[in-house]
Parts: sequence; structure tokens; C-alpha cells
Amino acid sequence: MSATAMAAVLVFSSAYVLIATEKIHRVKVALGGAVLMFLIGATTAEDAFFDPETGIDWNVIFLLLGMMLIVAVLKRTGVFEYVAIWSVKRAKGRPFRVMVILVVVTAVASAALDNVTTVLLIAPVTFLVCDRLAVPVVPYLIAEALASNIGGTATLVGDPPNIIIASRAGLTYVDFLVHLAPLVVVLMVVFIGLCRLMFASAFTYDETQVEQIMALNEREAIRDRRLLAIGLTVLALVTVAFIAHAWVHLEPAVVALVGGLVLLAVSRVRPEDVAQDVEWPTLMFFAGLFIMVGALVNTGVIEQVSQRATDLADGRLAAASVGLLWGSAVISALVDNIPYVATMSPVTADLVAAEGGGAQAKSLWWSLALGADLGGNATAVGASANVIVIGLAEKAGHKITFWGFTKYGLVVAVVTLVIATPYVLLRYFALS
Repeated sequence: MSATAMAAVLVFSSAYVLIATEKIHRVKVALGGAVLMFLIGATTAEDAFFDPETGIDWNVIFLLLGMMLIVAVLKRTGVFEYVAIWSVKRAKGRPFRVMVILVVVTAVASAALDNVTTVLLIAPVTFLVCDRLAVPVVPYLIAEALASNIGGTATLVGDPPNIIIASRAGLTYVDFLVHLAPLVVVLMVVFIGLCRLMFASAFTYDETQVEQIMALNEREAIRDRRLLAIGLTVLALVTVAFIAHAWVHLEPAVVALVGGLVLLAVSRVRPEDVAQDVEWPTLMFFAGLFIMVGALVNTGVIEQVSQRATDLADGRLAAASVGLLWGSAVISALVDNIPYVATMSPVTADLVAAEGGGAQAKSLWWSLALGADLGGNATAVGASANVIVIGLAEKAGHKITFWGFTKYGLVVAVVTLVIATPYVLLRYFALS
């Protein structure tokens, strides 16, 4: 390993420790780490801003920005208050039932849209629900972030790493449904049981508060029906375009940004008011994180880790699948799973080709997807949805610490990976 590579590892490790200990705000750490990567020569402006493999993933940044614009406009219609009251009334005001409704909706929507878009839409509802019930909002937000990563595993568009894998491996939307959706259903059932245990203290409630909510008429929450109709139409068109990604060949980022700008243009809402609702600190955090991880890719650090994993496989496909599953989970917990999968996918492609490309060899793709998607739950920075939820909570005055998230996420990640391991072995080896 070169001196520059070692320096890049030191910068990244130090930044990660600072993010985990929260001694300095995570945005300052990410941007400071990115600057240091430039100064030590681990990356350049060309690498950081224009290279799709070693730089900022602009597709993610603009996807987030576009959906933030849509959410900011929809928030002014009262639709989130409507959904909040509707959810509480359907759950009879019982907090655990409310959590079940929210996490199931989150998981299903994450599969249909993507996990980042879903948490942007569901978080405003959650703030209102918890405020109405007078229950702590943080457990519900954490549960939704975790559910979004599990649900997003089921489809090609559900989690950004899946799009990368599908492109490299030539897999279709149906392939992901057939291979991963059955497992995701099982994982969600288990996850709901875990929520009952992990967040038990959040399920106490005030009967008087519930009675007041049950007496409300959710339709009265809608403040602008014209804007709501336009907003829902734009959101529906964006959703259809997301699902039809493989056929229309439009990047989700382009779809989201166009949808957000069109809605802003026809909404009569002042742009400066909408801009105030955009999570600019979160976008800057992602930019800094992408540059730091890209520097590790640029200096060959991640490639060396990937190559060692390849060498360990050495024709033992079952062991390689399990190793790739857990190895991807560990690395995705430490760095954002998007750049990791972008780096690991060509290595996986070589492995699959070397093993003949059969059904057992293709199990490596599903192991990579499961490891990256489910492993992203383990820490506060492991997946984009986690970072978004933490940013939204902080803006609303509800701080979620790194360890406050990770102590739950790590449990969920380990349990879901333990279940995924026999699934891979049975489906692709024992029963193939």
C-alpha cells in the first residue's frame, strides 16, 4: 500500500471516529475529510467531481434534491396531516399498531419507489402522528429507516446499489422480485417482532389524547386541494418513471429533479420558501462522504479489500457467497453502500464469469445485494436513508445520535443477515 493510500485510510478512519463520537458535527467532518483528501493527493478535482467511480454520485444528490422539492411543496397542502390522522384512526390510537402501519407502508413504498424517496415522504407524517399521540418520535423514525432498507432490497429500484448490480449483471426488475422479494417478506415479519421488543418503551399513550384524535376529521386537514391534485399527479408520474426505469432509460435523478422543478413552477409557492425546506446539510454530508470514499477507491484501498475477498473464494462458491454476503454487510456498515457496490460489482462479475455464469455462480450477485442492502442498516451512515432520517430529525429538533441509531440498526442487520444466510445456501446450493 502506497503512502498516499495509507494517508487516505488514516483520514477516513479519523473522520469515521469523529462522526461516531459526534465530537464535531458530521457535516463539518465529512467536508473537512474531503478537503484533506485533496490536500494529500488522494483525489483530484477531476476524480471528485466528474469521475462516476471515484467522485460524488450526482445521481444520488439530484435524486435527493428533486424529491426534497416535491415533499416541500406537498407539505403545504396538508396531505401529511391527513395521512397522519388517518393512520392513527385506523390503528385505534395504539402506538404499536401505528408503528406497524408506518413500517409496512415504508417497506412497500421503498420497494416501489426507492428507500430514500420513501423516508422523505413518510418522515413528515411521522412527526405529526407522534405529536398527536404525544409519543417519542425517534423510535418511529429509526424503525422506518430500517424498514426502508429491508423493503428496498426487494426490487431493482428499491435501493441504489441494486440499480448498479442490475446494470452490471444484466438483471431485470422481475429477477429481483423473484429472487429477493420472498426473503424480504419473511424479514419484514421478523422485523416487526423486533420492533415490539426494541421499542417497547415508546408504546405508552394517553387515552385522552387518543380520544381527541379519533374525533378529528382528516379531510379537514387538506388546505389546498388544487395544489394537492397537481402534487399527487406529479408524484404519480415520477413513481411510474421510476418503475419504468429499465424501459424509458431515464435516470431516477433526472426524473426526480424534473418532477420537483415542474411542481415548483406550477405551485405558486415562492422558491425561497421551498429552498428553506431542502436538507442542504444532508446533501453536503453526502458530497463529502462520496469524496472520501472515492479517494479510497482512487488509491486502490477498496480494490485491495475486494481482491482479497476474491482470492479467498478460489472456486468455493457456497463459501464465497456467504463470505460476500457478510463481507459486504461489514463494509457497507462502515462506508456508504453505493460506492462500495460500484467498486465490488466488477470483481463480482469476474467471479461469476470464472465460475461459468450458472445459477450457483449468480448467487454471488444476490449475496452482494443482500449484504450491501441489509448491512446498510448496521450504522447511522451505512445507508442513504439512515442519513436522511437523522438529518430530518435534527432539523425538527429531535437529535438521533450515531450510537442511538446504531444500537438498534446493528441488531436488525445481524438478525436479517442470519436469516439471509440459510436462504442463500438452501435456494442456490442445497435445492438447486
